[in-house]
Amino acid sequence: MPWYFVSYDGSALHSYGVETGARAFCFWQADPDGVTLWLDLCNGGEGVQLGGRELEAATIVSRRGTSHEPAIAALRAFCRRMCSTPRLPKGSVYGGNDWYCAYGKNSEEMLLRITDLIADVSPPSGERPFTVVDMGWKDGTPAFPSMAEFCTNIRKRGVRPGVWIRPLEAEAEIHSSLLLPDVRYGNRTQRFAERAYDPTIQEAKEKITQKMRELKYWGFDLVKHAFSTYDLFGQWGFEMGARPTNPGWHFHDRSRTNAEIVLDLYRLLRATLGENIQILGCNTFGHLGAGIFEIQRTGDDTSGRIWERTRRMGVNTLAYRLPQHRTFFYQDPDCVGITPEVPWELNRQWLDLVASTGTALFISPADGAVGKEQRDALKSAFALVNTQEAAAEPVDIFHETSPVTWRMGNVTKRYHWSDTEGNWPFTV
Repeated sequence: MPWYFVSYDGSALHSYGVETGARAFCFWQADPDGVTLWLDLCNGGEGVQLGGRELEAATIVSRRGTSHEPAIAALRAFCRRMCSTPRLPKGSVYGGNDWYCAYGKNSEEMLLRITDLIADVSPPSGERPFTVVDMGWKDGTPAFPSMAEFCTNIRKRGVRPGVWIRPLEAEAEIHSSLLLPDVRYGNRTQRFAERAYDPTIQEAKEKITQKMRELKYWGFDLVKHAFSTYDLFGQWGFEMGARPTNPGWHFHDRSRTNAEIVLDLYRLLRATLGENIQILGCNTFGHLGAGIFEIQRTGDDTSGRIWERTRRMGVNTLAYRLPQHRTFFYQDPDCVGITPEVPWELNRQWLDLVASTGTALFISPADGAVGKEQRDALKSAFALVNTQEAAAEPVDIFHETSPVTWRMGNVTKRYHWSDTEGNWPFTV
C-alpha cells in the first residue's frame, strides 16, 4: 500500500501514512502479524552510500476518524495532514489535448483546429483554457515549423499554449556516459527509455534544463512532464510492487536515495520553468510531486479507441484519488477522447462527471466527431469547471471499483459505465 492506507472499523475510517516529500519510497503492508512500514533506501537497485550524513527518511502521520464520517471527507482531511503546502493553479484547468484523437500523428494545423473549437465552447470570461500539444511534435519540422510561432498562434485565439515533454529522453548523439545504464535482470536486459539521462550527472542535468529553458523561451504556459518514473527506474507503476526498480545498478551519484533523486529532478524542473508556468505531472510520483507540481494525472491513459480503458483508468482513479484534489495538487483524470470509436453516450457521461468534480478537464476532439450535441455538452462542462464550484463525490467507495452514484450538493447523479458488451474481464 504505497505511501498511506486507511482502515475501517465498521463505523469510522482511520488513516496512516507519511508526509509528502519523503526521502525514501514508503509502503505499508498488512498481514496476520500486524501492519508494517517499509522504507526503501536504495540508490538505483543497490544500497545508498550516505557517506556519514544523517537521513530523515520519512515523517509518519495518522488520523483517527469519527463515527459515520463521510469516507471522502475523512480521506481529504488526512491528505491535508500529509501535505501542508500544496501547490495549486490560480484558477480552473480545462481545454484540449490532441493525444486521443491523433496518437502522435499531430500537426500545428490540427492543433489550431482544436484550439478554434476550444475557444468557441469556452466561457467568454474567467480563466482561459489550454491547448496542449502532446507527444509527436518536433520544432522545425513541416508539421511544426516554429514552436514559438505556434504559441503565438494559440494565444491569438484567446487560448493558453501547453506542451508535452519527456525531460529525461536523450538525443541519439548523446554519449552513453551521460545516460542511465542497461541492466541485466534474469533473462532480459532492461533498457531505460532506450536512452535516458542520469540526472545525478551535472552535464546531463544541464541537458535537461536546456530542454526546459527552450519551452519557456517559446512561450508555453503549461508543461506536461511525462515518463520520468519509467525513465528513471525502468518499470511502470503496476510492475513495481515492493521494488521501484530492478537490482544490480546504481546512479552516478550514489550518495542520494532514489526518492531524493526524484525530488531533486522535480525541483530542477520547477526552478528552470519558474513560478508562472504550470507543471502537469504524468507518470510521476504524486507523493513526491506534491508541493512542486500544480497538476497531477490520476492514473494510466484513458482512450479515444476503447471505452474500457476510460472506465478502468479514468473513472476508477478519479474516484479513489479524488481526496488528493486541491489537497496535494489539482487532479487530472485524463482526457475525454471524443472520437467515432467511443460511443458518445458513454463519453457524454465521462465529460459530465469530470466537470462535476471540478478536476482538470481536457478533451481530445477528432475531426467530424463534434456536432451540435457535443458542442452544447462541452459548453456546459467548461462553464461548470470555470466556476470552480463543482465538487461531486462518489457515494460508495467500499463496494464499487468504478462508482456509478455521485453526489454534488443536494443533487445525486447515477451513471452507467458499462459498454454494450459489459466490462472487460482482463487488463487493457
